[in-house]
Amino acid sequence: MTTPIIAVLAFDGISPFHLSVPCLVFGEDRTSLGLPRFEFRICGIKAGPIHTEAGLTVAAPHGLEGLDGADMVIIPSWHHLGEPPSPLLVEALRKAHRRGALIVGLCLGTFAIAAAGLLSGRTAATHWAYAEQLQELHPDIHVDQTVLYVDNGDVVTSAGVAAGLDCCLHIVRARYGAEAALRLARQIVLSPHRQGGQAQFIERPVAKSANADRFTQALDAVRATLGETHSLDSVAEAAGLTRRTFTRRFQKSIGTSFVEWLVGQRIELAQRLLEATEKSIDIVAFEAGFGSATSLRQHFAARLRTSPAQYRREFSRRTDQGERMALSS
Repeated sequence: MTTPIIAVLAFDGISPFHLSVPCLVFGEDRTSLGLPRFEFRICGIKAGPIHTEAGLTVAAPHGLEGLDGADMVIIPSWHHLGEPPSPLLVEALRKAHRRGALIVGLCLGTFAIAAAGLLSGRTAATHWAYAEQLQELHPDIHVDQTVLYVDNGDVVTSAGVAAGLDCCLHIVRARYGAEAALRLARQIVLSPHRQGGQAQFIERPVAKSANADRFTQALDAVRATLGETHSLDSVAEAAGLTRRTFTRRFQKSIGTSFVEWLVGQRIELAQRLLEATEKSIDIVAFEAGFGSATSLRQHFAARLRTSPAQYRREFSRRTDQGERMALSS
């Protein structure tokens, strides 16, 4: 099995916080979690020291040639938003894209990818405060300033720093399976899954109250019994709230609707069951709360663009390989 290569572009003036996002997810040895051992490259426009905005200096062992052969190219931020990237960088990104590398723009990194022409006619995400500027610079792109990240298959873009972590975790889930993503999320103490369509603005209660505790307990109870029927009214009642108040609080706290969240939770459970067990598709559908294999297939097709059977073939194989790598390391 070949070692996946992750190339991350750094530049003078980059925020260490932005740069740390892909480093945290891909730059450490995660073989014990079932992930492969990545070859992680920090690249600059040219090799040498990178001076961050915080006064720290980071060594970039690679120049743009570090993008050659990379399976994934990540631009964690960008600067001089109104100015186009250098022709050398534009060509390096286009070359990597033509070769089949996944191109990832986190936060303002979307600006560099857009300037390279890789988002024309597509939907993209960036930090909400700069979405209008991106739209004005590139009117051929649909900039969605309300979502956390957008996955176009070969190009993925995200909103701000926290959303960048969600985006990277989404990539891990898509490429290496839900169980590996869950293990990683637990290790770095991150929410296991925030869907890309969730809102960037998420209001959270400042102080705990009896109702807030019951709200959290109600959602925990749903997660623990996903195979059972859960209606909006029954969960609102368990939370001690009216339907209207529960709906408003859920949207502010989670950033999506209860129905969308519930479907996402059930899909994640189905993914884990398909990866880690030999249960039939019918049993997986029942235990995950979809009721029938037909419903499970429809949701997999809509959310994951694959079938449960194909997902199992792909990710059970990857899980086995990851476990073998972990044992041999």
